[in-house]
Amino acid sequence: MLTVTQIRSAKPQEKPRKLSDGGGLYLLINPNGSLWWRLKYRFEGREKLLSLGVYPHVTLQQARARRDEAKGMIANGVDPSVKRQAEKSADANTFEAVAREWLSLQEKKLAPATYARHGTGTHRRVATCH
Repeated sequence: MLTVTQIRSAKPQEKPRKLSDGGGLYLLINPNGSLWWRLKYRFEGREKLLSLGVYPHVTLQQARARRDEAKGMIANGVDPSVKRQAEKSADANTFEAVAREWLSLQEKKLAPATYARHGTGTHRRVATCH
């Protein structure tokens, strides 16, 4: 089991290295100094890898909780990485996401002042009726 002291004292090296915490959870220490929580697991006979966040934004306790949550999904027959991809895909299909994508494609066609007004959300909002 990792401790906070071990994590804080970990220094980057020439090649990426792993500090194991148990249950498939480890901290990946990259040469650039970034520290990524990763979970290595098996689903339907295949080895998979799930990113759980960046240290210190995601603490050791949070990473362990995320590991336990993912392990619970696996136990219930749900692949956590497939679930995450489905959630991202659903978010990408919201009206706001589609509108922002369309607006970004219009940037070269619109006058800078027009793009800035519509792109920053300062334009007049239309009231909705329920």
